[in-house]
Amino acid sequence: MIRNVVGSILALAGATAAVLSPFRAWYDGRHGRDYRIEDLFAGITDSKAEVIGSVLLPLAFAALLTLVGVVLRSRLLVALAGLVVLGFTILWMVRVGQAEGGLTVDPDGGGLGTGVALALLGGVLLLLGALLMAGRARSRRAPEEVSTPPGHTAHPGPPGGPPPEEHSRYAEPDPRANRDRYGGNEDYDRRDAPPPYDAPTRSYDVPDPDGRERDPDRDRWNNP
Repeated sequence: MIRNVVGSILALAGATAAVLSPFRAWYDGRHGRDYRIEDLFAGITDSKAEVIGSVLLPLAFAALLTLVGVVLRSRLLVALAGLVVLGFTILWMVRVGQAEGGLTVDPDGGGLGTGVALALLGGVLLLLGALLMAGRARSRRAPEEVSTPPGHTAHPGPPGGPPPEEHSRYAEPDPRANRDRYGGNEDYDRRDAPPPYDAPTRSYDVPDPDGRERDPDRDRWNNP
């Protein structure tokens, strides 16, 4: 937030300086609005330009890009405006240097004027503003929730272990599942089953070696 505010202030200040520069002296007391746009490509002449067709036009276009970029918080538009200002200013300096045989700066007001300094300063401020701006905040998408089938409860796996699907694969099986699979009773529990030594016993009659049937009462009284 603070970066956007500081960057926007620098960008607006740079755009203001760029728009004001054509109304100042650029070279030998000649204002920037007196240079035609055609002179930047065909060579500098003494012809006086109209305001609409002067160097003011590209600088005003850069200021418009700056306003749109600040409103939309677009670093690209602000940086493009700075490149437009610096590009046209440097191109003008090259053409004037070719026409005059070089560029000079005189303390008495000759040579390069304050208008060129304002244009260069405006372009630099626009680039600095684009660098400082944080841009538009990206919306964070909420994590998608995994839908579970009806009647199924998802159990989270242990920390650092396999996912819930794989964890359930290795979980301890329920003994009732196998019992139900083979037709067992759901109400039946292994703890209700009697231990082996409590099982009922059955008595068998042992035949007498003499071939006679044994009489339990007789054997009981005949035993010493």
